[in-house]
Amino acid sequence: MTAQDLPTVRRWLRAPHVSEWWGDPDQQFALVSGDVSDPAMEQFIVSTDDHPFAYLQCYDPTAWPDNGFGDLPSGTRGIDQFIGELDMIGHGHGSAMIKNFVDTLLRTGTPRVVTDPSPENRRAVRAYEKAGFEKSRLVDTPDGRSLLMIRTA
Repeated sequence: MTAQDLPTVRRWLRAPHVSEWWGDPDQQFALVSGDVSDPAMEQFIVSTDDHPFAYLQCYDPTAWPDNGFGDLPSGTRGIDQFIGELDMIGHGHGSAMIKNFVDTLLRTGTPRVVTDPSPENRRAVRAYEKAGFEKSRLVDTPDGRSLLMIRTA
């Protein structure tokens, strides 16, 4: 993702199906745009057939030590994502993009990948399960109660 992608991300964050789980669009946009140059955060725009449809971020959880995840193996990465284009939901794109991305991380030496969806977000939890993640435990994060999910090599 580059700064040129920020208008698209802003539009997606304002979509009701995204803001339902990501929260206040303006606050989230400030965080996402502020992370563009943060070395602990990698951000991606996911496309199919040159059609951007989703946002994915991959980060070093130790850069945010109050994340509520507890001790993690060195080299662990965290991910968050959303599908911005409503017409792309419900077709398996979420679990496919997550699985593809995480497979690459694990194949290249990342020992563990974690994510923390809302336990009420059944669609996200199911997408992560289909991508090989396992439910670990409920955790308290700065964004509220979350379900820690883990995938290891």
